[in-house]
Amino acid sequence: MDEQKHTISEPFDFDHWLRLARRDPIAFERQRQAAITAFLDDLPPERRSRLERLQWRIDMEIRRSRSPLGACIRLYHLMLESCDRQQTALDALLQGSALPEAKRRARVLPFVRNQS
Repeated sequence: MDEQKHTISEPFDFDHWLRLARRDPIAFERQRQAAITAFLDDLPPERRSRLERLQWRIDMEIRRSRSPLGACIRLYHLMLESCDRQQTALDALLQGSALPEAKRRARVLPFVRNQS
């Protein structure tokens, strides 16, 4: 059996994961879950919660898919939606529309170096 423990500090071995997925999909899934759990366990709590929710969403999209290709397409669309939301938020910030009205009208005071 080609069971390996992977840590986040080790380089990702695509060929290992590909062989495992082809040869033993159940072992692949078990190791995938273990690698994800190990990664999440190493995060500070304030980052972990959001990424656990994201991983749950990814896992649900995979489960809803009828094939690996279908899962890939679903995850691709999920990623595009996320990029689109981030771009929209960035555009709003750059245009100032995300700032409260009071902040957009604030007077900026210059810094003056004290000559004493």
